[in-house]
Amino acid sequence: MTTGPNDADRKAARPRNSRATKELLLAAATAEFAQYGLAGARIDRIAERAGANKRLLYVYFGDKDQLFEAVLQHEIGRLFEEASLAGGDLVAFAGNRFDYMLAHPDTARLAAWRRFERDRHTDAEIDSYRVKVDAVAAAQREGRTDASLPAIDLFAMVLRITESWLDAPPALQALTGTDPRSAERLAEHRAALIEAVRRITAPRTGPEGDDAPRR
Repeated sequence: MTTGPNDADRKAARPRNSRATKELLLAAATAEFAQYGLAGARIDRIAERAGANKRLLYVYFGDKDQLFEAVLQHEIGRLFEEASLAGGDLVAFAGNRFDYMLAHPDTARLAAWRRFERDRHTDAEIDSYRVKVDAVAAAQREGRTDASLPAIDLFAMVLRITESWLDAPPALQALTGTDPRSAERLAEHRAALIEAVRRITAPRTGPEGDDAPRR
């Protein structure tokens, strides 16, 4: 069984610029986990990517499992900042989240590995989703968003829409007859997803308005 360093090792291994080294290790771990997942990732490779002594991984993060959690929390924090749900605006959220996932493919791959390899969640994950669902619920109460569906279900559907093309099967993407990641194709899809979210979240009026029963 692999064990971490003792107190003497911690003192000897800690560099003068610990913050910079920790950031390098975290970035290297993010790339490693995104490529290989938790099970396939190797501490030696992470240290080599970062150009650091592998003992520092144990000093700063503990074991590989704890390092994976640190990577997930870091990525969740970045995604939360870039794709927040301020004011419960699901249309803006959908566009921002699509843009972020497109620009940060490692985040998308980490999310896939996390779903595949882990069936438990962290407090940070729960908190990030609770804030967003609460924002949607507030927008519904204020009449700015369709209230015919529970806030958690509406948010869940919009969440998946933001990844619908990026996670689409290659055979489906091939139907376009063009590069599925070309600027033109991505712009076309982004416009479509924005319109789709706008339609399903717009407040209802008439006989099936806010007072209509939830289906």
